Amino acid sequence: MIHYEESLLISASSRQVFNYIDDHKSFSSHMKKPSWMLGGGSMDISTDKDNGQKVGSHVRMRGKVFGLDLSLDEVITRREPPRVKEWTTIGTPRLIIIGYYRMKVNLLPQSQKTLLRVAIDYSLPEKNPWPGKIFGGLYASWCVRQMIRDTGRFFEGFSTSGI
Repeated sequence: MIHYEESLLISASSRQVFNYIDDHKSFSSHMKKPSWMLGGGSMDISTDKDNGQKVGSHVRMRGKVFGLDLSLDEVITRREPPRVKEWTTIGTPRLIIIGYYRMKVNLLPQSQKTLLRVAIDYSLPEKNPWPGKIFGGLYASWCVRQMIRDTGRFFEGFSTSGI
């Protein structure tokens, strides 16, 4: 597994930040927008009846990236409001750059603020690993930075230069 993480101090309580990250459609909204990292494509995000907000709950993504049909199924593996949330892909994700992955969000209260830490541990795709060898680190950092940036903007409206 390859690891990447970033953190950001946010001017909000850990409960407020947890409520934001607990909504996968918001927290993963960078996947819904066409971008150069997604080859101009985007992914639709759907959840089960528990909205990705209980251990065992599912979050699914489907879409076209670089003209290819991609899909994945994530399951929530740990949820301890307002401190920790983790999820992982199950089955065999249909992805190009990374394969199986695990995401982890830690929230550490610090006075009137919260330190948000987002991490991804990922493997390369099983069938064709060469794109991941070249672009896996770039994609993982982009994804984590989007989550950090969007959360920071939601609470502070700050400039994200340097993130």
